[in-house]
Amino acid sequence: MSKELKTGIFAVVAIAIFVWGYNFLKGQDIFNPSDRYFFVEYDNISGLNEASVVTINGLKVGKIAQINFNPNPDKKGKLLVKFIVQNKIKFSKNSVAKVASAGFMGGQNLAIIPVYDGEEAVSGDYLRGVVESDFMAKISDNISPKLEHTLVGVDSLVHALNQVLNQDTRESLKKSIKGLEYTIGDVRKTLHTVNGTLSNSKGNIEATMANAKKMTENFAKVSDDLAKANLGATVKKLEATLTNVNGLLADMKSGKGTLGKLMKDDAMYTNLTNASKEMEELLREMKLNPKRFVHFSLFGKKPKPYNAEKSAKNVTNQ
Repeated sequence: MSKELKTGIFAVVAIAIFVWGYNFLKGQDIFNPSDRYFFVEYDNISGLNEASVVTINGLKVGKIAQINFNPNPDKKGKLLVKFIVQNKIKFSKNSVAKVASAGFMGGQNLAIIPVYDGEEAVSGDYLRGVVESDFMAKISDNISPKLEHTLVGVDSLVHALNQVLNQDTRESLKKSIKGLEYTIGDVRKTLHTVNGTLSNSKGNIEATMANAKKMTENFAKVSDDLAKANLGATVKKLEATLTNVNGLLADMKSGKGTLGKLMKDDAMYTNLTNASKEMEELLREMKLNPKRFVHFSLFGKKPKPYNAEKSAKNVTNQ
């Protein structure tokens, strides 16, 4: 093979690769003549570009080939989008080509909403185009009314607070906060004093707790002793004793027995009183005039006669 032939073959291959690459970049595959291309017009493509893909029900079926202004003077300013469908899926001319958001991170794709009723769409047909609001626009549309309502409420609340918190109220609030600060300071001082007192009294508190523990142990021991003692028998004896005492008191109240008669019999009380009085007079007379009752003399001296006047004056007759 001559050098010129090799050069010619290389040039043809290079031109073929260049043509294929150029068409590929434009979205046309010259090795796949079954690809179909369609057109759609938009007033605004909202970020759609020639790197965007074409999908049907989320499945990639093609890509954007060209985006240019419509050369028709009657449609000046309109954007003409040419896209290629590589998938063999069929749909009617009533289908819609919608510019939709590719996701939260942004970007736009061309989504075909297929309609299967009507005349089948063929390569070169025009589809009706719509533009879907992007994700942030949807959020803004959903949030704006609620946000506006919330802002109205906040404005009303701030207005009400401004009316309530007038100059006098703000001054009173400042004084209250200042007083609260002083109170907190006093509480801190009190707690510091209490902590110091507790620290100083720690030994006494421990001794008190030890004494309390000892008292509890002693009480428990006494309780055990009481439990071991025959407390029931003691109580029964006490009940019997109280019964006897009650019976004795009942007899005394009814006048039975010596104590009962003494309490109820007036004659006996009178006799005892008279006897006691006579005994008292007898003792007094024996003290004043002892020789009247007993006389003893070694020399035979006679006793002095009884003197009633001296006896009445409580004067001895010795």
